[in-house]
Amino acid sequence: MAKVLSTLDRHGPGKLGWVDPYGDTLFNEQEAQVARREVAALTQGCAGDQERAALLDLAELLEACETTPGSYLWFMGD
Repeated sequence: MAKVLSTLDRHGPGKLGWVDPYGDTLFNEQEAQVARREVAALTQGCAGDQERAALLDLAELLEACETTPGSYLWFMGD
């Protein structure tokens, strides 16, 4: 997942670009909702099955955050 997310523009309009693969990033339920829509577009452009599987796992986590009021999704970097 870090490989895919590191290709995104950190200053672009999307939320997934905020995720720092080597630092910590916190999404609330509204940010998770926006980011989940971005995952669908990224999944179509994946180079391999491992990348696609990682993004599908991410989509599940984002959906759980989005549908649970008051929740957060915390990305912990290396």
